[in-house]
Amino acid sequence: MKKSYLAILLVPGLLFLAAFMVIPILLTVGSTFYHEGRLTADGYLHFFQDPYFLKILWTTLRVSLVTTVLCMVLGFPVAYYISRRSPRQKGLLLALAIFPLLTSSVVRSFSWTIILGKKGLLNNTLLATGLIQEPLNILYTPTAMMIGLIHLFLPLIIITLVGVMENIDPDLLKAAESLGASRFSAFCKVIIPLSVPGLIIGGILVFVGSLTAYTTPTLLGGKQRVISTFLYQNAITLNDWYLASVVATIMMAITFVIIALMNKLANKLNPKG
Repeated sequence: MKKSYLAILLVPGLLFLAAFMVIPILLTVGSTFYHEGRLTADGYLHFFQDPYFLKILWTTLRVSLVTTVLCMVLGFPVAYYISRRSPRQKGLLLALAIFPLLTSSVVRSFSWTIILGKKGLLNNTLLATGLIQEPLNILYTPTAMMIGLIHLFLPLIIITLVGVMENIDPDLLKAAESLGASRFSAFCKVIIPLSVPGLIIGGILVFVGSLTAYTTPTLLGGKQRVISTFLYQNAITLNDWYLASVVATIMMAITFVIIALMNKLANKLNPKG
């Protein structure tokens, strides 16, 4: 009786998800195989045979993967430092890490246009110190998009890793050192493997967020197209909803493939779970 009661509580949420997520996704995917009154896969063939479309896809994957890796590299030591502080210090540091999330992505992206522009803060500083002779062309490039996306998603991976690392017993490091392992070796063989779940979850959040981000690539990428801005262009500007549906389906497929690969990697790195 109790289990039946608990199952009934799931019904409203399941109906909501089915009506506003599952069914629209199935209709979107289905519409890509039925065009102009016939079953077809021409949309996918056209996409993967067009060099321009493939270039957009490659740029998107490159930006998303590099952003994810850099967020992991930058976020891991920060998360480890926070996880080893006292509860009061940890709360303050987490608040500082979360604070950027309270600012609109539009505001953050515009701030980077001021910093990275040819007459921006970065170039003016480098020119004044004599490190460069001409302004660097950073704004409206994939590099600018990566910088903006790292700023956007780094707090997510820090929060995720802190939640995992604070549950790692510090005595495990002491035990490894007492058995002859150096501090660095103990860190690599104890902390990193036990942090793999946080890295995978955080990595998935960053990758999916980078893959689907629209505002930051639009403001910092300029004419550089990624798959999200390409989808918007086809759906809103060109009113080509069929190609937009194909692009959306490809985005979902890439997301599922990356999640599966990262889970497989996690199982190899930490086979005991």
